[in-house]
Amino acid sequence: MALRTILVNASFAASLVEFRGALLRTLVEAGHRVHASAPGLTSKIAEQLLDLGVVAHNVPLARTGTNLRADLHYRASLLHLIRKTNADLVLNYTIKPCIWGAFAARSAGVESVSLITGLGYAFIANSGLRHRLISMVAKRLWRSATSANKTVIFQNPDDRDDFIAAGALKDTSKSRLVDGSGVDMRQYRRAALPQAPRFLMVSRLIGNKGVREFGEAATKLLAEGNSASFTLAGYFDEGPDGIDPLDLDRWRSAGLNYIGALDNVRPALADCSIFVLPSYREGTPRSVLEAMATGRPIITSDAPGCRETVVHNVSGMLVPPRDTLALADAMRRLARDSSLRTEMADAAWRRCASKYAVEKVNHSMFRHLGLDVKAESS
Repeated sequence: MALRTILVNASFAASLVEFRGALLRTLVEAGHRVHASAPGLTSKIAEQLLDLGVVAHNVPLARTGTNLRADLHYRASLLHLIRKTNADLVLNYTIKPCIWGAFAARSAGVESVSLITGLGYAFIANSGLRHRLISMVAKRLWRSATSANKTVIFQNPDDRDDFIAAGALKDTSKSRLVDGSGVDMRQYRRAALPQAPRFLMVSRLIGNKGVREFGEAATKLLAEGNSASFTLAGYFDEGPDGIDPLDLDRWRSAGLNYIGALDNVRPALADCSIFVLPSYREGTPRSVLEAMATGRPIITSDAPGCRETVVHNVSGMLVPPRDTLALADAMRRLARDSSLRTEMADAAWRRCASKYAVEKVNHSMFRHLGLDVKAESS
C-alpha cells in the first residue's frame, strides 16, 4: 500500500503525546509522513512529537465557546496547513477539530476521518434553553461534517447509536468501532495496591465528569468519620459546565485533597487503591484505562463509554450517573473490604490487558483508516 501524508488535528496539545503518542509512533514506523496540529503547542510537546517522528504545528483554536468567527478562522488555518503539508489523509479528534477539520479537508479535496472520543456537552440531557440551542447547532454541524468524512470512528456502541439517532451521521455505513484509545501497559505498569482505602479521581473540573458527585460523596463519607482518603486531580475548565471554585473550597474544607493538574498521573495512581470516575458519559475514559493498567479497582457510571470498561462486581462497580448516594454507597463498600479491593484490582488488570492494550486498539485504527502497518513506498 502506498505511503500517506497524514495530518492529525487535536484541540489539546498534550493529548497528542499522552493519548495518541503510540498511534503516531506506529504510523511513523509504518513509513507514513505524519504531521500534527493543536493550539497551545509548547516547545516541550513539539520536541516530544519530533522524537516520535512527527512534525508539530501550532494552530490557534478557542477550545470552548461558540465564537463562529474564531471557528471559521480555525477552519481557514487548517485548510492552509493541509495544503502546506500536502496531506492526503486528515484524522481529527475532539469536537471542533472533527467539525472544522472535516470542512477544511473537503475544501482541499482530501480524505478525512473523525475519531469520536466522546459526544460531550451537546449530547448530555439538560433542560436549559442555552443547552438546547447549543445542542441543536452542534448536531447540525456534526451532520454536515460527517457527510464530508470517509469514515467515522466511535469508541463505544452507545455513542455510535446515540449519534446516529440524533441525525448527526446520515450515512451509517461510515461508522466503525474501536475499544477506546488504548493504553500502553509498558508505560502504565501494574503497581502494588496500598492497604489503606485511598480514593482518586482524575478529571477536568467540569460537571459532566461527575466531579460534583465525587466531591459530595467524599464529603458525606468524611462526615461519617470514614478513615479513607479522597483525592481529586485536574485543572479548571472555563467552559459552560465548569465547576464553581466555591464548591471545591467547600469540599476541601470537609477534608478532600485537591492536588491540581498533573503532568504525570502515575505516582497518584500508585498511591491510590480505588479509582473513581462518575462521568455522565464518555467515549472510553482514558483515565480509567490507565488505572486498570496499574491494577486498580474502578468505580464508574453505568453510562455510555464508562460501562464498557467495568464488569460490575468483578473488576469494579457501576453506579447510576448523577447519583451521589449510590456513589457514596459503592465507595463505602470498597473502603470497608480490602479483600474485595484486591480481587477487583486483579480482574481490572486482566480486563485491560485483554481488551484495551494499545497494540490491539491501534491495529483496529489502522484497519479503519485504510492503512497497512507494514506500508511500503509506492
